[in-house]
Amino acid sequence: MKKPSVVVVGSCNMDIYSWTAHLPEPGETVIGDRYWMGMGGKGANQAVAASRLGADVTLVGRVGNDLFGKQMLETLASYGVGCGFVSTDPESGSGVALVTVDKVPENVIVVVPGTNMRLTTQDVIAAAEEIREADVLLLQLEVPLDVVECAVDIALQCQTTCILNPAPARPVPERLIKKVTLLTPNQHEVKLLTGLPADTLEGAKIAGKALVKMGAQAVIVTLGPDGALLVKGEETIHVEGIRVADAIDPTGAGDAFMGGLGIALARGESLENATRFANIIGALSTRKPGAMPSMPTPDEVDAFIHSLS
Repeated sequence: MKKPSVVVVGSCNMDIYSWTAHLPEPGETVIGDRYWMGMGGKGANQAVAASRLGADVTLVGRVGNDLFGKQMLETLASYGVGCGFVSTDPESGSGVALVTVDKVPENVIVVVPGTNMRLTTQDVIAAAEEIREADVLLLQLEVPLDVVECAVDIALQCQTTCILNPAPARPVPERLIKKVTLLTPNQHEVKLLTGLPADTLEGAKIAGKALVKMGAQAVIVTLGPDGALLVKGEETIHVEGIRVADAIDPTGAGDAFMGGLGIALARGESLENATRFANIIGALSTRKPGAMPSMPTPDEVDAFIHSLS
């Protein structure tokens, strides 16, 4: 049986984490109790999440010709992600993310994009055949916008399901919103895209419907521990969140959600069922520190679902 196939066009970063009792206020220095370094970046995280769940995944991205770049390529390969379209850029350093996590757990993140912002439309065109043959294309906004739109245009030509996670928050032109199959902002991102407050469920419904009026085919507003809101036409469905008692680190949970959503849709599941599955994947990822190491496996997912019954 053919494995579901997912292409991800996106970022690769080296993540450097520190853990402390509370997040620092402006001008404040806090003492951490440990640190950890490992690969991240929204594109790479989503690729690993989908790969660990059983998808055949190809990543299109860039890393630097430096120690971090070499480590990132080795890490991606170890997770089974296809790296044939991850190029090495000799003229810029690899992307880096600095993450601080407190005991809540909440986090703050500073990203230095590096080679991610040097990804080009030619890099995407080189992978056009993979995009055409994929079941799902996953995209985010840690690479240049023209690169994202180029990938969307290729997907449109062959009706590949195209999911845009508009993160980190930045303006997105309406022409792009109209092209994608599915838009998946969080509450902050949907507010930036529409100008409407979305910090409540009712607000998220109004903002999600505004995106549909702007031309979006379907929208999933992610609500953190409160789950997700599916908006299609005038219909809205609130998919309840999955809460885990042993959550320790939310870093990468949104990317885990996207990986779960991508593989579920690649398998042909309905949008509502795919959202429920993605909620589980996002919740499970909070039980381990870091992004990639926290992405759950099918056995972990099955065990968790069994524990709910």
